[in-house]
Amino acid sequence: MEKAKISGYQLFVLVTLFEMGSAILFGLGAEAKQDAWIAVLLGLIMGLVLFLVYHRLFLFYPEITFTMYVQRITGNRIGSVIGFLYIVYFIYQASRILRDFGELLVTTIYTSTPLFIINCLMILTIIYAIHKGVEVIARVGELFFIIIYFVAIIGSFLIVLSGLIHLSNLRPLLENGWIPVLNIVGRQTIYFPFGEMVVFTMLLPYLDDQKKARKICMGGIILSGINIIITVVVNIAVLGVELMVRTPFPLLSTVGRIQIADFIERLDVLFMLYLVIGGFFKITLYFYAAVSGTAELFQLKSYQKLSFPIGVIILFTSITVASNYSEHIKEGAEIIPLYIHLPFQIIIPVMLLFIAYIRNKLICLNFSVK
Repeated sequence: MEKAKISGYQLFVLVTLFEMGSAILFGLGAEAKQDAWIAVLLGLIMGLVLFLVYHRLFLFYPEITFTMYVQRITGNRIGSVIGFLYIVYFIYQASRILRDFGELLVTTIYTSTPLFIINCLMILTIIYAIHKGVEVIARVGELFFIIIYFVAIIGSFLIVLSGLIHLSNLRPLLENGWIPVLNIVGRQTIYFPFGEMVVFTMLLPYLDDQKKARKICMGGIILSGINIIITVVVNIAVLGVELMVRTPFPLLSTVGRIQIADFIERLDVLFMLYLVIGGFFKITLYFYAAVSGTAELFQLKSYQKLSFPIGVIILFTSITVASNYSEHIKEGAEIIPLYIHLPFQIIIPVMLLFIAYIRNKLICLNFSVK
């Protein structure tokens, strides 16, 4: 493990930025139409329950990361295989998110620039951040957290001032009952973004006051969840259900409609900064988890040497993961949740917690007998 420590506030910032990341980029829960915000709220609640599983695992082994204590729980051979699979999972997730934000930039601003160039520039920046370590990443997060909230507050004020909010778009409530909403929760919002907190099993040991880990992380999850819910509500109220479902990037369409006195307009470029910052931190934390996990699994003295080769893997995977953006979105909606998120975010951690609980009970029992 890297010899580093981060404060409680820094961890809170990283959790919030990570969770919001790409979640505010898309129309989260859009298939539930005007009830999308309810699907996000239920996903938030389920995400908090999932985090309690991750936190309980952390309490059994507070000084080491997930890829290390999984070997203690299941044995070296099986644990090494599981740890390696999680490293692949982190790399794959970083690649998909890099593709998301590359597509965003290519579609909206850099329309004549190849996707590879955009992704290459972003991954080089992230490699530099990874090389500097988790403490530097956390300090940069503190700075950008203030900038993001300043931009968000100004944007919310301008949207209201522009008279774009139409609360009638949020009605009727639960028009088709609970089934469509629960379907979206089970297929999307429980995994994305809230189940992605599994990546913090690689970061919690760096917290300087580990007794506050649960409160800090759950606070960050709740704050980011509220922000996402507000974003979804605003998108529906401004765009309407039909347009929000068809728009690939609803928040940008919402911000693009701001127009005050024929003077304040075209602010979507400003909010691109907000979205790119969120994407940067989400990719960086997945990247860091993959790099540090690889170094621990293969017992390397320094993880920095791995940042460039793994960065190249992430870059080329982001380009080859799908032939086009439509295929990329379809994979993310239909294949990834069931075959990747479900086992890595829910099934494996729950099984590991059960095994760890039994092992620790047996150890305590043997100790008391002796």
